Amino acid sequence: MATFQAGSDVLFILLGAIMVLAMHAGFAFLEVGTVRQKNQVNALVKIIVDFAVSTIAYFFIGYAIAYGVDFYGSATVLTEKNGYELVKFFFLLTFAAAIPAIISGGIAERSKFNPQLAASFIIVGFIYPFFEGMIWNGNYGFQDWLNASFGAEFHDFAGSVVVHAMGGWIALGAVIMLGQRKGRYGKNGEIFAHPPSNIPFLALGAWILTVGWFGFNVMSAQTVESVSGLVAVNSLMAMVGGILAALFFGKYDPGFIHNGPLAGLVAVCAGSDVMHPLGALVTGIIAGGLFVYTFTLAQNRWKIDDVLGVWPLHGLCGAWGGLAAGIFGLKALGGVGGVSFTSQLIGTLTGIAIATIAGFAVYGLLKKLVGIRLSDEEEYDGADLSIHKIGSTPD
Repeated sequence: MATFQAGSDVLFILLGAIMVLAMHAGFAFLEVGTVRQKNQVNALVKIIVDFAVSTIAYFFIGYAIAYGVDFYGSATVLTEKNGYELVKFFFLLTFAAAIPAIISGGIAERSKFNPQLAASFIIVGFIYPFFEGMIWNGNYGFQDWLNASFGAEFHDFAGSVVVHAMGGWIALGAVIMLGQRKGRYGKNGEIFAHPPSNIPFLALGAWILTVGWFGFNVMSAQTVESVSGLVAVNSLMAMVGGILAALFFGKYDPGFIHNGPLAGLVAVCAGSDVMHPLGALVTGIIAGGLFVYTFTLAQNRWKIDDVLGVWPLHGLCGAWGGLAAGIFGLKALGGVGGVSFTSQLIGTLTGIAIATIAGFAVYGLLKKLVGIRLSDEEEYDGADLSIHKIGSTPD
């Protein structure tokens, strides 16, 4: 029976890893559909190569920092419990690799290729695992302090803050250090639209992400015994809330509508195991509206040229998710309980601070040392021809 249990857990978390791996195709096609045609090949190549670089960084460095486990000191960990620790690494790797995939959407159309790979290695190898281990493995006594001081640890079941807010706030630093795309804004305050190049690809990316997200959230239980249908239904309700809010506030814009479910799912990750489904619905509705409002504000008023809106979508909606877990997870609002709003606030702000400092530090250092932006001519020609020497639809 013990062997059967171990095998079941291995299969369970392996299926989750495969579903989240598939989400990286969603990141790729969401970016392909949003950027201009001359940058579509670059979007596809960035996502797949970033995943490879992330795997190396997380296998040799990051996983050991987060969980104190490595795979080259002893053979014991490779075989015990049917190799469970190995597939757990695979599952958590897909989360870690989501950080560069998130950043990729913000810096699209004008970033150099090799410096971005270097940034991905640093982020997945060192920065993300530092915060991941702090929250999900109890490193550095942070969770113990919150529990002793405010009655509960920081609760982030599937990564609203650990993954999404971290990625979104690092991306904000990268976007600001890169600067605006040429021709996006005029000298006298004019705004020149760069509309999505392919709505079907954008929609395909959103659908792949949405489906895979149920592996992202539900399989965060990591064992068959711990799986919860509540997580699945809460993910569904938040997804629907995000869609409807984006439809209403986005005034039927397909770009907003297809990012709506993603906003809801980002926000519900943290509290999907403790909320009532109605709380998850409200969480998704607020996230969908928050994305539309802040994307428009950042692009049009603040002139932050975040191509896919990853800071509003992942950074702000992720932060909202961390807070929402401390609101709708309370028993008074139909939740399971065991959460503290103060702990959620402190944990969320800590994640934002680490990510923001890291984003400016990593991309600022790379900008000074090797440069992170294509030349004006390369940007004009497009990253496809400038870097990969082929367009998405060559004659």
